[in-house]
Amino acid sequence: MYKTFIKQLASLQIILGLVMLVPSILAIIYQEWYSLIGFLIAGAFTALLGYLVYRLFENTEEPKEKHSLAIAAIGWLMIMVFGAIPYYIIALITPIEVMQQFVPTGMDYTSSLLNFRNPLHCLFESTSAFTTTGLTMAYNEPSVGKAILFYRSFSQWVGGAGFIVMALAIFRHLPGQGAMQLYGSEASGTKLRTNVIETARAIWKVYVVVTFSMFVYIAIGTYFILPNYPLSENIFDAINHAMTGQSTGGFSTLDDSIAGYQSAKMDILFILPMLLGGFSIPFFYRFLFQRKLDELWKDIQTRAMIIASIVGGVVLSLFLMNSELVSNPFREGMFQFVSALTTTGWQTSNIGGWDDLSVLFIVACAMIVGGSAGGTVGGIKIIRALLLQKGLKWHINKLFLSKSTIKSVRFDNKTLLPEEMSSELSRAGIFTLMYILFVFVSTLFTVYFMPGDFTLADAIFESASAQGTVGLSSGITDPSMDPILEGIYIIQMWAGRIEIIPILVLLRVLFYGTKPKIV
Repeated sequence: MYKTFIKQLASLQIILGLVMLVPSILAIIYQEWYSLIGFLIAGAFTALLGYLVYRLFENTEEPKEKHSLAIAAIGWLMIMVFGAIPYYIIALITPIEVMQQFVPTGMDYTSSLLNFRNPLHCLFESTSAFTTTGLTMAYNEPSVGKAILFYRSFSQWVGGAGFIVMALAIFRHLPGQGAMQLYGSEASGTKLRTNVIETARAIWKVYVVVTFSMFVYIAIGTYFILPNYPLSENIFDAINHAMTGQSTGGFSTLDDSIAGYQSAKMDILFILPMLLGGFSIPFFYRFLFQRKLDELWKDIQTRAMIIASIVGGVVLSLFLMNSELVSNPFREGMFQFVSALTTTGWQTSNIGGWDDLSVLFIVACAMIVGGSAGGTVGGIKIIRALLLQKGLKWHINKLFLSKSTIKSVRFDNKTLLPEEMSSELSRAGIFTLMYILFVFVSTLFTVYFMPGDFTLADAIFESASAQGTVGLSSGITDPSMDPILEGIYIIQMWAGRIEIIPILVLLRVLFYGTKPKIV
């Protein structure tokens, strides 16, 4: 069993090593030689180690259904740990005077690259990147250098579609059932093509097309909105923001995220990438490649996302306006609700200065709900929220039906019999309960370890942001935060990316193995 685990981890490690080598191109372009050395060492070491281990266990049996979830959990943990290596090496070998050259002209602060001499901060940044969360230890983002900025964005982009999906698209050795189980452990389980390998490749095809379209959209939009913005910076920003928008990761190349542009028109420009990032990959496949244009409204998740973004944004804006604490309530309310619902995490408002009602509303109605299943989003997913709402109505309505009536229910263009509906509701309910328990426990730790100038609402917000891989922050996440709390957020981001169950399965395998056990 453990040989099977090691073989699959090795294949992921090869891909991770190659991902680490890509930012070397940026290091050469921007002449960041210490960053170049760091990426070459980390990438070569990771890829070579993965290759040697893979060859050693090449003839090991393929994973079975009982292995798949545990492989997903430990695979993502390995990615988070090894993905931290470039941050640490680069911070360690780069002289402080060179770091300070990354600080933008006119700014008077210490380079945030220095924070990555703390290994825990490196692990936090890597976890936040690959899980597409967006919370960061790079407090002043531009001061870490272009190569690391790109690595952060590229990590979110790759992590958004998924390493296991990428491995299935590249490696052809897995048989049908083994491939299906691994695919289902990370993705939604929806097959776009006749087999899982082709489905994985179709996912990446859709992902690349939409990301490239967003790059063109952002670059052209920025050029017309901010004509004096340097072209080279425009292109660099557009590449990074296209990747972090489509992956709903939310990392930015600017201080203060999208607020750094100081433009209401730029805020509007970035709403579309967030919305598209919140839609599902299967929806894009049907809409773009199968030319089913009516899917824009027929797809239950896409329709719900559009309606929720408008209604929720307006309600949040009204709350902010009523609080009289925000200078531009509609501008900030609409943007931040979409950012929270899609779990992108781009920020244009000082959320730490909001009133408690606005904070709790965006947590309950956006961050916990999340975007579309089958996409790159976090949260419980909007399809589960819709199912729970439908299930509540179904349970109430069936009380008024006769015993002989078949109490079926119509949901997502499918007719579910009572047994099927009960089963779907049970799975959705159990996951939602576990999700809320994670947020609750994290909130308790946050309240205990956070500085005294934050409120309970701030603690709930930060915990929900980490669990939902959202990335919005009330200010609690900071290089000076307590290491225990930082570790808890790392676990939350890991659990939020793979939806909790794989971690519980991994713990079961570690303690009891894969043999059946009577509960």
